[in-house]
Amino acid sequence: MNFPAELKYTKDHEWIRVEGDEAYIGITEFAQRELGDIVYIDINTVGQEISKDEVFGTVEAVKTVSDLFMPVTATVLELNPMLDSQPELVNTDPYGDGWMVKVTLTNASEAEGLLSTEDYAALVGA
Repeated sequence: MNFPAELKYTKDHEWIRVEGDEAYIGITEFAQRELGDIVYIDINTVGQEISKDEVFGTVEAVKTVSDLFMPVTATVLELNPMLDSQPELVNTDPYGDGWMVKVTLTNASEAEGLLSTEDYAALVGA
């Protein structure tokens, strides 16, 4: 499995790519494999500040629905517009075109406490 080194990870299987005071968030390759074919992403938190570890949306796969947890306290700026018509991008490109939300960080130092690539790989047994 692929876990890019420039990302940070959560125990709930989200990833975050910090770019200054903004960041992109999605789910990991491990998570999308466990969920199976993703058919719908439900995120209606644009403009809201979401605290670390709070739910910011859900992802629906053929067999299940799973909550999405915010890795850091942040304000949701935008949703990935491609996911409305192509939710399968989360399966085919979870770290690229399959990103879910872009956020403005409230406290960038929270990202330092997230899992490294090595720690996340150990968590999932990869």
